[in-house]
Amino acid sequence: MNPVTAHPTQENNDRAQQAIGQIAVELPGATAIFRRLKLDFCCGGQIPLAQACEQKQLDTTAVLEELARLDRPDIDTPPQAPGAMIDHILARFHAVHREQLPELIRMARRVEAVHRDNPHVPKGLADHLETMETELLDHMAKEEAVLFPALRQGVQGGVDMPIQVMRAEHTDHGAQLERLMALTNDANPPPGACNTWRALYAGIGQFSDDLISHIHTENNLLFPQFEVQKGCGSGCGCA
Repeated sequence: MNPVTAHPTQENNDRAQQAIGQIAVELPGATAIFRRLKLDFCCGGQIPLAQACEQKQLDTTAVLEELARLDRPDIDTPPQAPGAMIDHILARFHAVHREQLPELIRMARRVEAVHRDNPHVPKGLADHLETMETELLDHMAKEEAVLFPALRQGVQGGVDMPIQVMRAEHTDHGAQLERLMALTNDANPPPGACNTWRALYAGIGQFSDDLISHIHTENNLLFPQFEVQKGCGSGCGCA
C-alpha cells in the first residue's frame, strides 16, 4: 500500500499523530492489527502511527479505518425483540470473543516468557485464558446450534432446561473471570510494564467488560422472555 494522500477526519488525524504504543495500550485489539502489519508497538512504540505507516509504506487511512472498527460505542443497548437481540449477541459478543481471546493468549505467552523473572509476571495467565477460550467457545457453539434457533422459533415452555444449563455455565464463566482478575491485579499493569504488557491488560479489561455485558444480556434480557414463570405455590392459579 502507498502512504496516505487523502484528507483524514479530525478524529483520524488525532489518532494518526498518536504514538503507536499508546494506541496499542488504549485500543484493545489494535495489537493484532499492528502485528499483522509488522508495526512495532513495543520497543518502537514511541513514534506516531502516521510515521510508522510511512516507514512501512502502508496506507495510513486504511490502517485508521481498521482501527476505527475496534471502537466500542459508549451506549450499547441491545434491541428488545428476541430475534434482533440474538443477532446483537452474535455480532457484539460471540464474534468479538472469538477475536479477542487468541490475541490475548498470544500476548500473555509473550509477557510470561519475556518477563519471567519479574515478580509481577502473571504466571499461568496464558493457560487460564486458553481454558476460558475452550469453555467459552463450547458454550457459544451450543447456543448457536441448539438454543438460539429454538428461541428464534418462539418456543415457549420447552427451553427451560437448556436455559438452565446456559445460566449454570455463565456462573462458571463468572468464576473464571474472577480468577482472571486475580491473576492480573484487576488488569492493572505494574509500574514500568512494557507496551505489550500494558496492551495485554487493557485487552483483558475490555474482554472482562464485554463478557459481563454478554452474560447480563442473556441472563436478564433474553432468557426471561422464554422461561416459564413459576407460581407462588398457594393454589391461586397465578402460574
